[in-house]
Amino acid sequence: MILFLYNAALMLVLLVSAPWWIWRLLTMEKYREGLPERLGRVRELKGRNGRPVIWVHAVSVGEVLAVSRLVKALDAEFPEYFVVVSTTTRTGQAVARERFGSDRVFYSPLDVPWAVRAHLDALKPRMLVLAESEFWPNLLFGCFRRGIPVAVVNARVSDRSWPRYRRLRALWRLILKRLSLVLAQSELDAERLRQLGCEDVRVAGNLKFDVRSGADSAAVKLIEELRRDLRLVVAGSTLEGEEAALLEAWPEMLSADPKLAMVIAPRHPERFGAVAELLERSGVPWRRRSAMGEAMLQPGEVVLLDSMGELATVYSMAAVAFVGGSLVPAGGHNPLEPAQFGVPVVMGDHYANFVSIVGWMADKKAIAIVHSPALGMEMAALLSDGQAAAEMGERGRQFFEEQAGATARTVAALRDVLEAHR
Repeated sequence: MILFLYNAALMLVLLVSAPWWIWRLLTMEKYREGLPERLGRVRELKGRNGRPVIWVHAVSVGEVLAVSRLVKALDAEFPEYFVVVSTTTRTGQAVARERFGSDRVFYSPLDVPWAVRAHLDALKPRMLVLAESEFWPNLLFGCFRRGIPVAVVNARVSDRSWPRYRRLRALWRLILKRLSLVLAQSELDAERLRQLGCEDVRVAGNLKFDVRSGADSAAVKLIEELRRDLRLVVAGSTLEGEEAALLEAWPEMLSADPKLAMVIAPRHPERFGAVAELLERSGVPWRRRSAMGEAMLQPGEVVLLDSMGELATVYSMAAVAFVGGSLVPAGGHNPLEPAQFGVPVVMGDHYANFVSIVGWMADKKAIAIVHSPALGMEMAALLSDGQAAAEMGERGRQFFEEQAGATARTVAALRDVLEAHR
C-alpha cells in the first residue's frame, strides 16, 4: 500500500511538473546527460566477464570520494565479484569515471518502477550498497522482492534532515526495518537511524577519514611551476556569495602576507562562468586554470580552478584553506580534504552536513569557525602567525590519522552480509 501511494504521488508530481522538466531538458545539457540510463536503458558494462555484481550507489561528488577507497577495497577483497558504481549527479558521474573507470560507472535509474526493474534485471546484483542515506522506495522494494540484501554505509542523519525524517518515521520504519545492514558514522547517527526503524545498526566510523588523495594532479604540477616563492590560499567548494566574500577579504589577507596568491574552486562547474565574470569585475588580477599559460603567478593574483577532480590535491599546496558551502546556509563541505595534509582549515558557521567532523575538529582546536565579516581577519591571523597555523594544521592531520579504519570495518561487515545471502 505504501509503495502504491508513493508511486501515485510521484506520478502526479511528474505530470504536474512535466512542462518545467521539458523546458529544462531542452535548455540545459546536464538534464539530458544520462537520461536514457535514468529512464531504464542499461548500457553494457565491460569487464564483467560473467561475474556477479556488487552495486554501489553514491549520489554526488562527496559520496563518490567517500566510497573511493571502499570500492578499491571491495575489488581486492572480492575479486570474484564485479563492483559497479552509480551516481545521481553529473559532477558525481565525472569524478566516479575518473576514479573507477567509465566501464563500470553509470547513472542511477529514476525511482520509477520500470527504470528500477530494468536495472535490476540487467545487473542482477548480489548486494546493493548505498552511501550515506539515499533511500528510494522503488529501488529498495525492488531489491527486497528479489531477496537482494541492501546495506547502507557511512550512514548519517544530519541535524537539518532529522526533523523531516522524524515526522514521517512511521512510514520510514516500514521500509528501513528491512535493510540488511546499516553502518553509521557516529553513535548519534546510529541512534537516530534506530529510531527511524533500522534494526541491524552498527557504528563503523566515517569512510571520509580513510580517503587519501592520490598522485598530484596536473593543476598541482602546473601551479607549483608558476608560483615561485608565493604562498597560496586555497578556497574550495565555494558557492554563490562566497567568492565575493573572499574577494572582499583578499586585501586583508594580502596585508598579512604580500607574497600571496589565491586559488578559488567553485563547487559546481556550471558556475565557472559566473565566477569568472565576478573576478573580471573585481579588478583583481586573475586567470583560469584551463588557460594558465606559462607566465609566472604574481602576488595578489587569483586562479579560478575551472576543472573537476583536482581540488583534493591542490589543497596540499595551501598555507591556509577555506572550505566553502559554509558562509551561506548550505551545510558546508568536507574539512578533512585539506586537514589530511596538515593545512589549517577555516570554515563559516554553516556546517550542518559535517557537524560531527567539525565538532570533533573544533574540540581538538584543529579548525577555525568564523562569521562572514570576520573571514579576512581570521585568514590574516593564520597567514601572519606561522607557528599557530602549523600547530593547527598538525592537530588536524593527527585527528585525521587517528580516526582511520572505517573502510576495513565496513568491508568486514559487508562480507558477512554476502556470506549470509549466498
